[in-house]
Amino acid sequence: MPFHRYVALGDSFTEGVGDPDPARPNGLRGWADRVAEVLAAQAAADFGYANLAIRGRKLPAIIEEQVEPALALGPDLITIHGGGNDVLRPRVDLDTLAAAYDGAVARLTGSGARVVVFTIADPGINPVFRMIRGRTAVFNEWVREIADRHDATLVDMWRMRGWKVSEVMDEDRLHLNPAGHSAIAVAVLDALAADHQLSPLPFPEQVELTARERRAANLLWARQHAVPWVHRRLTGRSSGDGIEPKRPTLAPIAPAH
Repeated sequence: MPFHRYVALGDSFTEGVGDPDPARPNGLRGWADRVAEVLAAQAAADFGYANLAIRGRKLPAIIEEQVEPALALGPDLITIHGGGNDVLRPRVDLDTLAAAYDGAVARLTGSGARVVVFTIADPGINPVFRMIRGRTAVFNEWVREIADRHDATLVDMWRMRGWKVSEVMDEDRLHLNPAGHSAIAVAVLDALAADHQLSPLPFPEQVELTARERRAANLLWARQHAVPWVHRRLTGRSSGDGIEPKRPTLAPIAPAH
């Protein structure tokens, strides 16, 4: 059956950071917009899509700020992604985090909506974040258990292999690029068993760098992205400060072309 009211919850991953489109709210497209475009073409004229995700949000904030507004919209499809910003912190209580997530997913599925949850992609492909691989794996096992318990649909990004950071990640090495977002959109539609003709975008052409060029690229990345990220952590700021949800209410979205 086609969906008519889709609400997306989460952080930068769901907001669409890394997939710029100046014509869209917050200047971003992203995988959730891409999914909504396909679903809109399958539904009647009353299809509505809301996206409450805000970059930088940790999972407790996603639950506190987005779950109630989402339920108030009466969706029949909900996607929720969180935890990535939590496992990046120096300290995180994964069991407490999972318990809160379990309660939130129970509320969402209890509304009668189809709910899609995600594991976090394996950080082992990214040398910068490889040190959090263990805690990411533990969190992901909690997510699988939560999905099983509440009959949620799971998109297991941990098991999506064969990618290189340079192929699917934006220049900040933290967010997906347009090719990465399009691949996730396909994965979500496949998990929903939705008929679609969407194909992932081709990966950017790879250029082999010399050792000297790699060092220079790493130094540039550190100055432009790593240092500001650390500074925000030390000062208690977030990239989402002052950012509003890009689609706070259900509204039509043009079908993909």
